[in-house]
Amino acid sequence: MPTLSMRMLQYRCGRGRGNMATASKMAASVSTGFCRSWRGYRGHRALCLLRGLCSGARHQVTEKETHFGFQTVSETEKGQKVYQVFENVAKKYDLMNDSMSLGIHRVWKDILLRHMNPYPGTQLLDVAGGTGDIAFRFINYVCSHREHQIQQKLRSQQNLSWQEITKLYQEEEHKSLGGSHVVVCDINKEMLKVGKRKSQQLGYSEGLSWVVGNAEELPFSDDKFDIYTIAFGIRNVTHIDQALQEAYRVLKPGGRFLCLEFSHVNNPLISSLYDLYSFQVIPVLGEVIAGDWKSYQYLVESIRCFPTQEEFKDMIEDAGFLKVNYQNLSAGIVAIHSGFKL
Repeated sequence: MPTLSMRMLQYRCGRGRGNMATASKMAASVSTGFCRSWRGYRGHRALCLLRGLCSGARHQVTEKETHFGFQTVSETEKGQKVYQVFENVAKKYDLMNDSMSLGIHRVWKDILLRHMNPYPGTQLLDVAGGTGDIAFRFINYVCSHREHQIQQKLRSQQNLSWQEITKLYQEEEHKSLGGSHVVVCDINKEMLKVGKRKSQQLGYSEGLSWVVGNAEELPFSDDKFDIYTIAFGIRNVTHIDQALQEAYRVLKPGGRFLCLEFSHVNNPLISSLYDLYSFQVIPVLGEVIAGDWKSYQYLVESIRCFPTQEEFKDMIEDAGFLKVNYQNLSAGIVAIHSGFKL
């Protein structure tokens, strides 16, 4: 299995030339200064951006090209490859999330829900939410909010008899979400299967539905949802601009767009350590836990090809959203972007 430094040098020497001897000599010459090699990954990001800019100009007749991690592929091929990645990792997806992030992804998702702050009656669309993590948190949050409302109502009616209090609780029990509903939409059927299985095991049934759908062409009418969320999914979309336009279309006027996604670390030291962990550890975890090195190598590479926080903010604004901002979490390893349809 090639080391990270060897892979990087192979890339920089020319992947199609088979120049292994040159790569070996170069790897030896920089072995005492390993951290310097991480600068090569900045070149990968520039290459990803260049591919995106040039693909349309080069292919007027043939199909456009895009990036799949650090590879150049056709747009159709990328869709197929991404689908295969998540089909492969679906059964181990939650376990790998815990292993890769040391459980911190749970904290990030909890912060997303606090940003959302949904109320009883909220209609949520969670795109690329196959395993249900955001949906289940949404239901818990709304139920807690609803329970608080009932307690407030009872406190304001101190003269009720115990029979009346019991009746009130029974009535409210049948509408614990206050009309709230979450639709989990994912293009990958295997991911949805995992989510449905989890919902049954955890006892979630009310206010929850599962739909197979493409983020670039959502199977919903205009102005339907109060909130649109996508967590760790938009970087896998072939046409991010199209997905953002679809998010805008299905939101009601006044609706909110929220995206939780891996982003870019600005601190050089943390960035170097993060790169080291990402490229040397995460694919190994993927091989050991899920038996799949390549899928997790792609997931790591896809993060480096995703736009920076400011670039993604501009893309959200271009889709029509207003009051767009973002919050970095864990030094920019992930970021929450927010915008409104006004």
